[in-house]
Order: sequence, then C-alpha cells, then structure tokens
Amino acid sequence: MSQTLVQKLCRTKPIDTTVDYGEGLSSSGLSRSIGLFSLTMIGVGATIGTGIFFTMVEAVPKAGPSVVLSFLIAAITAGLTALCYAELSFRIPASGSSYSFAYATVGEFLAFIMAACLLLEYGLAGSAVAIGWSSYLNNFLENAFGWHIPEMLRTPMIVSGPHGMEFHAGHINLPPIFLICMCGFLLLRGAKESALMNAIMVIIKLAILVFFVVIAFSGFNADNFFPFFNTDNSKGFAGMTGVTAAAGTVFFSFIGLDTVATAGDEVKNPTRNVPRGILGALLIVTVFYLLVAVAALGAQQAKLFEGQEAGLAVILQNVTGKTWPALVLSAGAVISVFSVTLVTIYGQTRILFAVSRDGLIPKSFQKIHPRTLVPVSNTIIVCLVVAVVAGSIDATYLWDMVSIGTLTAFMVVSVAVPVLRHKQGANRIEGFSVPFGPYVIPGLSILACLYIMRDLPHTTFVVFSVWMAVTVAIYFLYSMRHSHLGKKAR
Repeated sequence: MSQTLVQKLCRTKPIDTTVDYGEGLSSSGLSRSIGLFSLTMIGVGATIGTGIFFTMVEAVPKAGPSVVLSFLIAAITAGLTALCYAELSFRIPASGSSYSFAYATVGEFLAFIMAACLLLEYGLAGSAVAIGWSSYLNNFLENAFGWHIPEMLRTPMIVSGPHGMEFHAGHINLPPIFLICMCGFLLLRGAKESALMNAIMVIIKLAILVFFVVIAFSGFNADNFFPFFNTDNSKGFAGMTGVTAAAGTVFFSFIGLDTVATAGDEVKNPTRNVPRGILGALLIVTVFYLLVAVAALGAQQAKLFEGQEAGLAVILQNVTGKTWPALVLSAGAVISVFSVTLVTIYGQTRILFAVSRDGLIPKSFQKIHPRTLVPVSNTIIVCLVVAVVAGSIDATYLWDMVSIGTLTAFMVVSVAVPVLRHKQGANRIEGFSVPFGPYVIPGLSILACLYIMRDLPHTTFVVFSVWMAVTVAIYFLYSMRHSHLGKKAR
C-alpha cells in the first residue's frame, strides 16, 4: 500500500526488544565487547580535553572570569539532557544515538535531519580538536628539544584574520592530519582495542589535569576574578551576554555524552551500562572542568587568554618560572587529545553505520570487515574528510558549528522522551526513567539549549541553514526512495 508524503516523513522504526544484550555479536553484526568502565571512559575521553585544553582561549575573551558560570550553565544543560539520554538509551539500546532515538519516536525525516546534525557535530569536532593538538605538540617539541614545527606546516590555508577570512597559499596544518591517520589506524584494528587504548589515555589525561590544578593553585590570585563579568562591550560580550556566548562555545565539549550512546550496539548489557556510563561521564567531566577553569583563571589574568597557544602549559611555565611543568602538561595534552580525536571519529563512523543500515545512505558505510568487525570503508572515508578540514581550515570557524549541532541533537533527544513514553504507554519496560514525569526535565533541557543557542554568531546560523538545506535535498532525492522502512511499506 502506497504511503502519503506525511506518512513517509513520519514513519518510525520499531524498537527491537528481542535482541540478546549479553556478550558476543549484536543484531547488527558488531561485537558487544565494551564494559561499563571502558564506556564511561569513552564519554570522558570525548569530553575532557576539548573544553579545557583549547576553548578557554576562545571562551575567556568573551566572558572573562565569569566563564566559570559558562561551564556551569553548559554542565547543567548537559545534565538535564543526560537524564533524557539515560532513559532513551535504556529503552532504545542501539548504535546511532540521537539518530536512533529520533527514528524510533519522531519519524524518519527528523531522524535524518538529526543524523546530519550529528555528522556536523562529530566531523567538525574531530577536526577542531586535532587542530588544537598541533599547538601543544609544538609547545612540547620546543620545551623538550628546542625545535618547533615550521609555521607553513602548522597553519591552515583558510584562517580568521583581524579583517575577516584570509587565504594563505602554500600553508597546511600537517600535525592534525598525522594525528587523524593514527586514529584511523587504531580504529581499523577493532572497537575493543580502541576502547582499551582510550581508557589508558583518559587516565593519563585526568592525572595531568590534577597535576595542573595543584601547581596552578600555588599561584592563585583572587584579584584575577575582578571584575567578574566582561566589561568590554566592543564585541557585544559584556555581562551575561558574554557568559551565554562563552557557554555556546564550550558546549560542544559535552559531545562525550552523545558518544556514549553511539556505542549502544557494542556495549555489554547496554540497558544497564549505557545510562550509567552517561551519568558517570557527566559527573567526572563537570568536576574536572570547574576545577581546571578556576585554577587557570586564578593563575592568569583573563585578558591574557586571547590568542594564547597551548594556554595551560604557558600558565604552568609562568607560575613556576620553569619549563618542565609545561613540558609535562604538553606531553599529557598530546596524549589526551589523541583520545578525544579517536572517540569523536569513532562516534561519527557509528552514526553513519546506523544511517546506512536503515538504507538512508549508500550501503558501503555499513560493510563490516569479517575479522576485525569494523566498518572499514566508513572509517577511511570519515578520516579523509576530517583530515582535509583539519589541515586546511582555522579552528575558529569550527567551534560554534559543533556547538549548534550538539544543542540541536540534545533538543531532539529531549523531545523524544515524552513521545516514547506516549507510544509505549502501559507497555513501558520498568527501569531508569527521567524524574518528575516526561515533561519537566525534557522541557527545561530544551529551554536551556535555546538559551545557550541564542548568542551564537550569526554566521554560525547561516552555515547551519545551508547544511540543513543540503540535508533536506539529499533526503528527498535519495534517502526517501531507498529507505528500508519505505520498501517494507510498499
């Protein structure tokens, strides 16, 4: 029986409640090899590093010392959404995260829109983080060996200058390309090996940040927090406007929550471990973000953050007057940012895998290697695209685009909770549920996301609109006709 256009756009994917959630293979053919600890470390690995090691340079000039409030606002918003993620991941334990949640609740068209947001979020996050890795690698090489990477080999062709976009012919940012190649090699070896390596790198990262906090607090100066709010309105960031704008900039770093849910098809007992992994990662991340932000601002005046390369390493060098603390931190950043890049690329490949499995994009993205059980072509394509962006574009253009993708994904997840509750009705499985009913927490989550989103730059909304227009065109030209659900309905 033929479907109307509205029926095609709103068709939902049934939730598979017959899958064996133990060890072995999932219904998709992926290996269930990731436990709770490794899963939580995936969330922490995708989150800690980006918002602290890099975006302080972007966020502090907007908010001043009140950037601490920006991290707190972002954390509260992420916390509200984390509760929604926890319930949905318990009831829809599948690879694809927000995309899978949307497909099972609000329909195919919005699910495809959500997939596009996630691809924007993960792809640009991987590029932006890899770009930031370059500055810490250069700082490490200078302190350790007195040698630095030539500027032409560590600066992109397209940069943000004082008068707008600039083109520097012959320039390429080589270190992030090298980093992405290493991540691709590790991901091609298998999910279990990647998760284990990530967990080791996350533990090193947390130890390095504790090291930073202890030393930075030795040079703590409370005067650096006055005036608390940004008083310079030359760029329109005075007062709470700067706080909200900075919250939008740092919000992308909470992408780790979404990454935990993308691993649903490869997690042992996902109905139990995915919700716990999400909430555990959020708690660890929030504590470390606030500690490091307060320590950094106490050790250095807010005005010095703007344009500062390898900021945390420079702070330690200034506080101690010695190079070895900066050397240790730069080495730790080089290792830890590897884990962030690894996990964000992993997340993007699993989203593409889920979308391809539903027929909305070509099936080459779901082909799994028989020995490693990894989607090889998918992984190679993602790494190539992320590497090209990282090697040629300034990270300034990427941070806010990642945030708008993350915020949109979080809002759809919040909408999905009451929709799923209504669909399941009395047949709902007992387990983790968002407290205070299906509307209060999801509603607050949506309002908080909109509050942060409102102060993102105009250019971000323009580029996002273009991306959405391309997505809609692809859906109507290809995805609607090739959808597996659509073929079943014919």
